[in-house]
Amino acid sequence: MIFRRTHLFKLGRAPLKRKLIITYMIMTVIPMGILGYITYTQNTKAIEEQVGEYIPRLLNQANKNIENELNLLNDLPHAIYNSKEIMSILRSTPYKEKSAFLQEKYTVESFLSNNYLNSNHSDILAAFLITNNGNYISTKTPFKGMNFDDSILPFGEIHDLAGDTPIILPNKTNLTFEKDIPFILLVKELTDFENRESLGSLIIAVDVEFIEKILNDIDKEERATMWLMDENGYIIYHPDKSLIGQIDGGLVDYPLVNGSFRTMEQTKENVLYSMNQSTTKHWILAHSIPMKYLTERTDIVKNYTLSIFLILMIISTIISIFIAWSVTKPIKHLGKVMKEVEDGNLHVNITPINKDEVGQLAESFQSMLEQLRILIQKNYEIELQQRNAQIYALQSQINPHFMYNTLETIGAVIEEEDSETAVDMVGILGQMLRYSLSSSESLVPLQTELIHIKNYLRLQKIRFEDRVHYEMDGEEQIPLYYSPKFIIQPIIENTFKYGMKQRKVLKISITILVEDEKLKIIIKDNGPGIDKEKLQSIQKNLDKQDYFTRESGVGLTNVHARIKMLFTNKYGITIESVESMGTTVTIFLPLITDPCIVCEKWPEGEGKNGENESDCCR
Repeated sequence: MIFRRTHLFKLGRAPLKRKLIITYMIMTVIPMGILGYITYTQNTKAIEEQVGEYIPRLLNQANKNIENELNLLNDLPHAIYNSKEIMSILRSTPYKEKSAFLQEKYTVESFLSNNYLNSNHSDILAAFLITNNGNYISTKTPFKGMNFDDSILPFGEIHDLAGDTPIILPNKTNLTFEKDIPFILLVKELTDFENRESLGSLIIAVDVEFIEKILNDIDKEERATMWLMDENGYIIYHPDKSLIGQIDGGLVDYPLVNGSFRTMEQTKENVLYSMNQSTTKHWILAHSIPMKYLTERTDIVKNYTLSIFLILMIISTIISIFIAWSVTKPIKHLGKVMKEVEDGNLHVNITPINKDEVGQLAESFQSMLEQLRILIQKNYEIELQQRNAQIYALQSQINPHFMYNTLETIGAVIEEEDSETAVDMVGILGQMLRYSLSSSESLVPLQTELIHIKNYLRLQKIRFEDRVHYEMDGEEQIPLYYSPKFIIQPIIENTFKYGMKQRKVLKISITILVEDEKLKIIIKDNGPGIDKEKLQSIQKNLDKQDYFTRESGVGLTNVHARIKMLFTNKYGITIESVESMGTTVTIFLPLITDPCIVCEKWPEGEGKNGENESDCCR
């Protein structure tokens, strides 16, 4: 499995289709994933900061409301000072008869019940008045554990609270109420303003439900949790009643600086904590809410985004597969066609495909293939023409009339005992036959071709003696150039064929020169010439482009066709003739110094020597 995974990422050897799919996926999926992740985290962070800055202000206001409520409760003991009857009882001697004590006890407890338990403060559970001459209790909820003999404020003692109203938490006393109602104790020292003596203390037990009412009045998140604890972590109020009276173990981790907040992981869930500590009581009002509730809408957006991301990824995958398929299909088709060409099948046809770069490549390959087929056909035809020319030349040399006339001339020379001439003729005939049979190359040195013509003319000169005059100029002045084989002899033969019949003396001149970057071979005779109609017919036949279908045979058209096929239409032969005056045939050739260069195609603008360097093969 590991090998397969590592092999997947060896893109260097992977098919192009797989590369395109992986590249497209990387270019779409990763940016979308990164963008979605950054958007979600930034939104979550922004919500966390906004809520974290808002909640401390809310807690500060709630803390002030709690302190205001406690201040109102602290003012309740002042009602005793306004009752002369109660003050009189508190100032009276503790030594009195039991009936009088019971009467006073009834009076005080009725006062406590009317002014505290039945007042607007419904959260007061009980009022305990501990004085020097007796203890008075008024309660609306049964309780236990209030032992005045072992109390925080025992009977008969004078407690100097310095005018303060301390709050005693349940963990400092054994007092409990029925149903374990959570409470706090407000302690108020009663002082006689006439003599500044202590009259005792009033203890009011208050249900902490008033804290819940205050917290419920503020604008808070319903799923948030708020609780109140002292500076030591003792929980005074908590929505979960079972936690009241316990120590909050997380106090050391809470952000106790007012206005601060912190996100902590609790039971694999991030929770945002905010705290506010009152300046007078130093009580800490805590607020917590799971981050998932704050980011609930963001999570919905995240889920939608994730769903859209998955859908887009599937669509992107399908699109990438389609694009990769559409891109690689023509390439695979083109590769298949190239493979067929490589196997030797040049007659393949590429069906029209897209007009993109691959389509242009296919069109170029198709065009190149067609040109290749044409060139192969041309080469074949050139070789065929060359072979025909060689056969013609060979046939000319072994032509019965030529051979008979030549041998007859040799025999006559021998009879005249001119053995030297006979030997020369035999040698010349041998050289001509050797030249005809040798060298299958398309190009031969021009000097060799001229020697062959000289041999031919020498034989004709020996045969016809003074009836033939020939001259050759310029051959020594030109460098070593190359020319096609047997391009002069067919022209000379035509001269003898038509000239010897009507001329007593046949004059032939051959001029070789270089002019306008071309090699020109001019063959001129004083033969009967060619009439206009015949000349036009010959020139029309020379101008035909279809070399291979016409019945050119051998001769002028053969020479002209071979030159044009080897080079370009710029080269070939021209014929000028005046009836009864003679004929001039000019052969135009490029200046070829390298016999290995045979140009297969000659577009406009040839090189210096006629060959196009970009299209020549070696």
